[in-house]
Amino acid sequence: MGRLNPEKLHVEFRPVVTTTKPILGRKYTLTHSDITAELFLTIGLQFAYDKITSMRDEVIAEWKISNCGLFLYVYVYVGDYGPAMNALRNTIFRRELPLALEAIVYGDKMFFKTKPALTNSPIWIKFDSTDPTYNRFEYWGTGMDYRWY
Repeated sequence: MGRLNPEKLHVEFRPVVTTTKPILGRKYTLTHSDITAELFLTIGLQFAYDKITSMRDEVIAEWKISNCGLFLYVYVYVGDYGPAMNALRNTIFRRELPLALEAIVYGDKMFFKTKPALTNSPIWIKFDSTDPTYNRFEYWGTGMDYRWY
């Protein structure tokens, strides 16, 4: 991939979460600064709602389990802003999601290093919108596709 600048990624671990545990319950909140291009990854047992702005351009993710095993469930809010704005937000999310996924995998690299099987777990992304054109659930590869180490 090669788009992530690790110097612009800031990672915060909230209480109880360490670089290696837990798996289930582990939640990621990725926000950014349009001015500095810095990325802010918060890893905790809850999403970092205190970091989410009214722009609703964050990427949140968590580990879930299905009958097929563990997967990373990622959520983005395309919204209900009207056809033109929904289309624009969808385009931006799709363009920036590879970077966001790189930031999550790199920012939590010790977790992935100690649990290498998780790099092969599928990543499913929920694009949430009231417009059925953009309200989708898609497979986006595995953590290996976004690995930096």
